[in-house]
Amino acid sequence: MVESLRIGCLYADSCSDEQAAAYDWCEEAAGTVERCSLTAVDPGAFDVLWWHRDDEFDPDDLSADAAETLRSAVESGGGLLLTLGAMGAVVPLGFEAVPPDETGWEEISEPTGPLWKALYEDHPVHAEFDTLRIHTRGPGVTVPYARYEGVVPARGDVLASTARADTDAVSELSTIAWHPGDGQVLGIGSAVSFLHPTHDICQRNRETLVGNALRQLAGGERSPLLGRPNDAETFGLARDRLATDRLRPNYHVTPPANWLNDPNGLIHWNGRYHLFYQYNPAGPFHGTIHWGHAVSDDLVHWEDEPVALTPSPDGPDRDGCWSGCAVDDDGTPTILYTGGREKLQLPCMATADDDSLRTWSKDPENPIIQEVPREPQVLSTEDWDGEFRDHCVWREDGTWYQLIGAGIEDGGGAALLYESGDLRNWEYRGPILTGDRDTAGTVWECPELLDFGEKQLLHISNYEDVVYFLGTYEDGQFDAERRDKLDHGDFYAPQSMWLDDGQVLTWGWLPEARDVGAQWDAGWSGTMSLPRELSLADDGGLCQRPAPELRALRGENVGHDVLRLDNERRTLDVDSRQFELRATVRLDDADALELSVLETPDRAEQTPIRYTRNSEVSIDRSTASLDERATSATQEMRVTPYDSPLSLRVFVDGSVVEVFANERHCLTSRVYPTREDATGVSLQAEGGRATVASLDVWELAGAWTRAGTDQGSQ
Repeated sequence: MVESLRIGCLYADSCSDEQAAAYDWCEEAAGTVERCSLTAVDPGAFDVLWWHRDDEFDPDDLSADAAETLRSAVESGGGLLLTLGAMGAVVPLGFEAVPPDETGWEEISEPTGPLWKALYEDHPVHAEFDTLRIHTRGPGVTVPYARYEGVVPARGDVLASTARADTDAVSELSTIAWHPGDGQVLGIGSAVSFLHPTHDICQRNRETLVGNALRQLAGGERSPLLGRPNDAETFGLARDRLATDRLRPNYHVTPPANWLNDPNGLIHWNGRYHLFYQYNPAGPFHGTIHWGHAVSDDLVHWEDEPVALTPSPDGPDRDGCWSGCAVDDDGTPTILYTGGREKLQLPCMATADDDSLRTWSKDPENPIIQEVPREPQVLSTEDWDGEFRDHCVWREDGTWYQLIGAGIEDGGGAALLYESGDLRNWEYRGPILTGDRDTAGTVWECPELLDFGEKQLLHISNYEDVVYFLGTYEDGQFDAERRDKLDHGDFYAPQSMWLDDGQVLTWGWLPEARDVGAQWDAGWSGTMSLPRELSLADDGGLCQRPAPELRALRGENVGHDVLRLDNERRTLDVDSRQFELRATVRLDDADALELSVLETPDRAEQTPIRYTRNSEVSIDRSTASLDERATSATQEMRVTPYDSPLSLRVFVDGSVVEVFANERHCLTSRVYPTREDATGVSLQAEGGRATVASLDVWELAGAWTRAGTDQGSQ
């Protein structure tokens, strides 16, 4: 396996039984192996160094001289493998600023090993494996481990989490790669113990994994680190590795890989549109939140930018830089966001270092609000000392105002108001609106207040829905006159951007509707909605339209002036999973009209959108996918009687179906057809006659650009 390598096997004072077992295997598998004390090793004599340690890392075991010797050797182009407790040495060795936060001993009760990331499926260490779930240690033993769980490495990239039998422990980050200087370091912090016998397949997997790691580190060729890309080429590599996934949206804003949730910090600055978002570089799951960043010149074509905010190891945001907003503070772009540490979540601030908005400096006084308010009492839960987060900030008559979402003890959600003269010193004013727990939710997240002149709109996210209130806001109080959902489907935590011409555009997070394992296998999770233009209708209601800029994506067109259906199904001349459909639908004497998208020729997979005589629009996901990991729940919304006939716009993009009904109502759904031929579209009138007028279907181009490539490529 590693026959041709010269391997230096490291120890502190003497080899423990576990180290001896590991190094014995290495001697049997390799050509030249020498056991070396940390104080006497000559890195130049070896192709690669391996430090295997079966107890927690002890800083006393690594002298300053020994650390400098290893650091210098690696930075000059050497390779170092750190397994089990030895992964804890990455900080004193100078390769990392954040140590593994979970170390010790654990009892293995089921087959356990690395849960490899799809993004790194072709990594040399993963060679010879045909699965992402690699069990390297069988049950019945107590073994040491070192992992990242509540935090992530600041300089390294996660290659694998942990697989326990059929359970994906996605937050147990077990395998990390670093690239210090010209060299590379790999840490495998769990499930590679050698002392006790294990199942043959686990033993074979363990030996293959460690052998691959030693060979790759010795060879010197470095695989790119894609968790925090910082240039166009690396962003392109990440997107290219996921580009063959037919379910991945192509004209919606997506992360280059890994995880995306709430839109944050939307701002139009120096002629460019900036969209930040909640991002986890560790993998396609929620945790250890950073701020991702995308930028556009036209609201249609987007470019990736480096991660904008990263948790500070010793700061109030150590456990996550969560949702917030961006404002212009007299020429200085400024972010207010929620920092999380242990059970505290409090407001923090950062200012842009330059007009590109790529790098930010956190305020040294963070958090800028030191505690949650006392009246009314903020809800305390198992997770948080106070459910108190997410920010909406605006300036009026020289005073800054801030809304923060919260939950209230013995009550429901609330939007809490603060005011300030300088963005740093805030005075609490109380809730502008509170909700009933049973009908409006226990906690209100991501509150946003929008002023449309005659009326104001307040929307909140309550874990399940985005509820909006239309009414009047005056003297710190919101008087709600109308209430509805901003979207009746898979849509959450929206945030808006005001443009210079008064246009208000809103994006929301479209969460996945398939299980954690399916998201892990895909290598990505989450996408943004299309930008929606919000305005008031003549009758005082809310209008939602797809942003007019999206027309620039339109390509080939299939159109019909009028289609009359009499209790029949008509297949359209459309073969696509990336299109916009626009039509006007009238039920003559039919009970319903069904528009089926992402349909296979035999209709084994199909996603029907139905409009019924009782003024309901629904998306039926029961036949949308043959994958049992995808939800099959039906979603529906009611359209008010004056909305007949129905003006319909439908956007299909991989696994996204966004429906706009009469520019009033929205229903977004996530669906996951498995078959390559799930690209058809058909119409059916049920129980009578229906008329479809002005039907148009446009193929839509992609949204992602890269330096040196044409727009629309991915």
